[in-house]
Amino acid sequence: MPAGPAVDPRGPRFAAIITTVVLAVVLVTQWWPLLAAQTVVFAIGAFVGLKPAPYSLLYRALVAPRLGPPTEREDAAPLRFAQAVGFVFALVGTVGFIAGVAPLGVIATAFALFAAFLNAAFNFCLGCEMYLLLKRFSPARAS
Repeated sequence: MPAGPAVDPRGPRFAAIITTVVLAVVLVTQWWPLLAAQTVVFAIGAFVGLKPAPYSLLYRALVAPRLGPPTEREDAAPLRFAQAVGFVFALVGTVGFIAGVAPLGVIATAFALFAAFLNAAFNFCLGCEMYLLLKRFSPARAS
């Protein structure tokens, strides 16, 4: 059972599908306002919470009612960490595009796209795996 708030694991995968599409459009068009909007989406998921995140709201309103109840739940902490990693890459990409350093914008967007695609296509959350590795290898906290 998850230690923190538990979420339906189908929601983050739905969000990853939308994120993949958004980031692919940004990569093709280099339209920084769309990347800035995605940066805000990542920020909400990472720093406010998954429940009020825009793609979570879409999932709960449009998709979840058409599915049965989840058979499992997962801890929100790794997912929020993954959103924070996405936020950093999207922010760097946005700044790169705005500053006229298109290669920086393209590379940062491509990294975020790669991670979102892994989750969307293969249900592999790279940021979640990073979180678990960091947690595993971090020094134990004193009680």
